[in-house]
Amino acid sequence: MPIPTDHSKPVRKTAKENAYNQILHWIIDGTLYPGEKLNDTELANALGVSRTPVRESLQLLESQGFVKMFPGKATQVTEVEKESMNELLPPLAVLQALSTELAINHTTPEIITELKQSNEKFKNAILAQDYRKALIIDEQFHQLIVDLANNKYITTIVEKLQAHVRRLFFHHSIILSMKSVEEHNKIIRFIELGDKEQAPIAMRYNWLRITKEYDF
Repeated sequence: MPIPTDHSKPVRKTAKENAYNQILHWIIDGTLYPGEKLNDTELANALGVSRTPVRESLQLLESQGFVKMFPGKATQVTEVEKESMNELLPPLAVLQALSTELAINHTTPEIITELKQSNEKFKNAILAQDYRKALIIDEQFHQLIVDLANNKYITTIVEKLQAHVRRLFFHHSIILSMKSVEEHNKIIRFIELGDKEQAPIAMRYNWLRITKEYDF
């Protein structure tokens, strides 16, 4: 099981958090591929931690659907099911829309500027055909709004759903287009105007349009 050794190790986190975040990252980007058997000793050595936090991380990842543990046999990375996008995107779209409505209450000129700058970076990544980078920036754009909503329950659920969506996007090479840039601009404009009716609608559309363009 080849594991990179040049990964960054987060600081000021517990061994379990470090292990969990890194293993999840490897699963999402395909370093640990669907169906691959995981060895907790190898993972522990690669991460520079004991086997206990690795095992705890794998148990948490199993509860979230990223690995499957077979007691006494093996632990495997789950398969990427393209059809699950139809189950993931609708609830995520609703939560993102709600976040947009709540975010309006906390919006400042500085936040609007940050959203515009993020969308400009997103556009540049698309124009450069760096679609993986575009996916990452797109997620950062939406996370700014979720964070602004300041609701820990929404944040927690979105984080879990987003991880699955990110994995599906990477594995199926979902390409975001200039349509998304235009939709982001609309979202920003409605947030800036304080329009709690149109901003959530624009956000929800931005998430659900992709289900019509790809055969999930």
